[in-house]
Parts: sequence; structure tokens; C-alpha cells
Amino acid sequence: MIEVQNLTRIFRTYKKQPGFWGGVRGLFRREFEETAAARDISFSIQEGEFVGFLGPNGAGKTTTLKMLSGLIHPTSGTARVAGFDPGKRENAYRRLFALVLGQKNQLWWDLPAIESFLLLRHIYGLPAAQYQETLDELVDLLDVRAKLNVMVRELSLGERMKMELIAALLHRPRVLFLDEPTIGLDVVSQKSVRQFLRDYNRRHKVTILLTSHYMADIKELCDRVIVIHKGVKIYDGALDRLENASGSRKKIITFLPATGGAFPETWQSRHGETKRDVEEGKFTVRVPGENVVAVSQEILTTGPVADITIEDVPLEDVIAELFAAQ
Repeated sequence: MIEVQNLTRIFRTYKKQPGFWGGVRGLFRREFEETAAARDISFSIQEGEFVGFLGPNGAGKTTTLKMLSGLIHPTSGTARVAGFDPGKRENAYRRLFALVLGQKNQLWWDLPAIESFLLLRHIYGLPAAQYQETLDELVDLLDVRAKLNVMVRELSLGERMKMELIAALLHRPRVLFLDEPTIGLDVVSQKSVRQFLRDYNRRHKVTILLTSHYMADIKELCDRVIVIHKGVKIYDGALDRLENASGSRKKIITFLPATGGAFPETWQSRHGETKRDVEEGKFTVRVPGENVVAVSQEILTTGPVADITIEDVPLEDVIAELFAAQ
């Protein structure tokens, strides 16, 4: 469904010198700086896949989505979405995809959302029966029927994002590009949006490319992730392989018993990195997965503990290590 080969986008920006005379000099002699927002990115996505697109701020994620949407043209390389060249912005292609930017609105701020939906119906030339069927399905899935006639400016952030998703899906696109769709939402709204996207993807086999800084979005929705850093792709594969990229490391957290002083404050594990939280009296041991049992026994034989927890290294830490290694 999506085929990207050596996609590159270079931005050329003017470097103004400070002060009044710097501006005057710029009238006659200008210095420019080139920044590669995306550099030789290649990947392919099959129909119906739900793929996470990860990277730090400025990595080139949004730039790549905009190139796939036809909003900006690549400096070099090629992109094909369902056989179309996005840069040509053919009407047939624009009916095939939808782009949702978490920090930008497409709905009219001073009108109820239903008015924007009716406008979109006429823009896409949707038959009345198809429009109503799709609208009813989306409204019920997102549970916003009671808010359809409320002005968009009076909706909560979570409600507005749900309306944005409805607007993007009214014409039943085959490809959906999502750029930070849960940014700024509370925990309940994030969960609701994630549930909707998961159900919609399974029901309609829509190909979805998702960028998000919330690792909960990625872990709950995506089996595959593409990671880019400084405009370069550094990982493309299964999410579980990425989580194990740090050597299947685990984190062991222990609490000293409230009544004991038997557990030495300077204790260090022989099998991994040990840190102590002085305020809480808590030890954190970071060890390879194969040493978890040995470290647990080491802790329990050293002294009594009030609680012990074993958990995976957070995905955020794994990705941060991946970036640091580049």
C-alpha cells in the first residue's frame, strides 16, 4: 500500500545576522543553511498494517507524513501510496487517504461539528445514504452523538480530537496518516481514541501510519515500528524485537522493610547496576533477563523486604538508548 524509496527532503533556510546592519547586509549578501529533515528513508507497508513511526522532536516524522500526503515535495527519492504519486495530488488520490495532525484543526471553530461534516460530504461528493451510514458508525464508536450540535470551540480537547477523526474518516479512506492524535489528551480520552483506532483498523483493514510520543499508543496499537533519528531510519521491525534490543534487560525494584535495619544501605548486586533512592529507601537493580532469578535470590537472602517488583525496561528507555547509540 505504501512504498518509499530513498525519500529525502532538504530545507534551505536564510541565516540572518543579528542587529540592524545584519539585516542590511542580508539585502546584498545572504547566507543559507541546509537541513535534511529526511535522508534516504526507505520502507514499505502492506494493506491493513498499523505501523508506529517513532523519533524525537525534529527527527523528520511529520515531514515524511507531509510528503506522503502531497503537502510538500521530496528533494529526491520516490513515494507511492496505493500506486499513486502523492506529489501529483490527483483527485483520486486525495479521496484515498486522510491526514490528522494533532496540533492542527480542520473543523470550523465557530460552527457545530455536524456543519463541517455536511460540508465535507459535499466536498467529497458522498451519497446521502453512505454519508449517514458512515457518520452513524463513527459517532457511535466514539460516543459523541450528544456533542454533534455543540460549537467546536466549546468542546473539550478530547471531544475535538474525536470529531477530527470523524471528519478524516467520513470518506472511508484506505490510508490514514496520524500525527500525534492523542497529544494533550487526558488518560481517559487517550484510551478511548486508542480503542477506536484499534477497532476501526480491524474492522475496515485501513492502513495506518501513526506518530506519537506516548509509548502507550505504540504498545497498544502497533506490532511494527519504524524509528528515525536526525532524518535517518535506524530501525524497522517488530515492536517486541525493539523492546528486546537492550538485551532483554529487566528492572527489579525492592523496598526495605519498615521495621528492619538488617538490609545494608550500601548493598550492591553482583549481577547488575544498583541504585538506591535515599528518601524512599528503595533499591533499583538493572540486570539482564537471564539474571533475574539469581538477583531475586540475592536480595531475599540479604535481608527481609516489604515488596519486590520485576518489570520490563520501559520502551522509552530502550528507544532513548537506541538514539544515544547513533
